[in-house]
Amino acid sequence: MSLKDLVAAERHIGVSFEFFPPKTAEMEEQLWHAVKRLEPLQPDFVSVTYGAGGSTRDRTHHTIGRLIKETTLKPAAHLTCVAAPRREVDEIVRTYWQAGVRHIVALRGDMPETDAPYAAHPEGYQSTPELVAGIRAIAPFTVSVSFYPEGHPDSPSMEHDLDLLKRKVEAGASHAIGQFSFDSDAVARFRDRADRWGISVPVIPGLMPTTNFRGVARMAERCGASVPPWLAGLYEGLDHDLESRRIVASAVLAEQVMDLHAHGFDRFHFYTLNQADITYATCRILGLVPKDIA
Repeated sequence: MSLKDLVAAERHIGVSFEFFPPKTAEMEEQLWHAVKRLEPLQPDFVSVTYGAGGSTRDRTHHTIGRLIKETTLKPAAHLTCVAAPRREVDEIVRTYWQAGVRHIVALRGDMPETDAPYAAHPEGYQSTPELVAGIRAIAPFTVSVSFYPEGHPDSPSMEHDLDLLKRKVEAGASHAIGQFSFDSDAVARFRDRADRWGISVPVIPGLMPTTNFRGVARMAERCGASVPPWLAGLYEGLDHDLESRRIVASAVLAEQVMDLHAHGFDRFHFYTLNQADITYATCRILGLVPKDIA
């Protein structure tokens, strides 16, 4: 699909953006610049990540609070099973509801020691389907869950991943957000297999800007996403050339959304890395027009 064809398609496009809670005053300024830049695009929702073992919990809560009070955006709070008893997780869920949050992204989570194998808290939720059911029992949240187009690194098979996703949906999840992948065919294959598996909720591709290619490649290795040789080749010799990396990253992301749109996708989840420009430009390519929110 060419850019001209994409613009002419006139299909409804839905987007969502993911942010992470800032660690410093400078990072906080960068986050809120990104939020204000992207807010006029009126995404379906914006999510705020939760560090390994709940390590960013307070900062996540603070960021969610500001989004509710200071923007028109609909925030979705990440929540994990790991490193907390059920009563503590339930209290967080109730606090979110009281604060006006109506959407939670329910995840298994990673251990505080990132190299340690996953182990559920002995008094906590033992799996993501349990967590989804627990959230829905407390209040009628919209609950998003994850999927891995190329398979979860800890999973024995794709069939296991599909069974797990089906159990998440049966527990009350309303849609699934993809871990980022640079293989659009893999994302489409997962969606088609999920449909044959009886999973009827929307499957939304996750998109990652590659400006910091070395950092993204490390993340891809940890989460089981392949990095094609042609993509690595684009960044050869650009380690100290940020402006060229931005241009390359914009071209890569634009091509990927065109490819995914040609595969029939019309909703996209952007891992913004708290940066706005590439995501904003890609959304304009998708036909989103900013609205006056003043």
